[in-house]
Amino acid sequence: MIGYTTLGTNDLDRATAFYDELLGLLGAKRAMSFPRGHLWSTGTGQPMFGVLMPYDGQPASVGNGTMIALACPDSATIDALHAKALALGGRDEGAPGERFPGFYAAYCRDLDGNKLAFMRFG
Repeated sequence: MIGYTTLGTNDLDRATAFYDELLGLLGAKRAMSFPRGHLWSTGTGQPMFGVLMPYDGQPASVGNGTMIALACPDSATIDALHAKALALGGRDEGAPGERFPGFYAAYCRDLDGNKLAFMRFG
């Protein structure tokens, strides 16, 4: 159902380096690039995740209540993504763990303060 999601950034080079490394752990590569941003995907026809400078030219800001959840194949990948995000300068918003039976997740904020979740059901 989701084609792509985007988050705003005020420093495209810094955000690009962060997401190149982070999303690489999921096997994602840049699928589209243009002057205002980049979109990553795990393959043709798969949903994309992007980081962009806002189209209106105003500073990017964090949406209150906005979060992008990235599906992961297993808890080890979630643990690795959370650790990598923090190592790259992200901020912890919830250590990896089971939130309720059958739902394992971890939460962080990227370099611009956007909230991310790494999660799996089952």
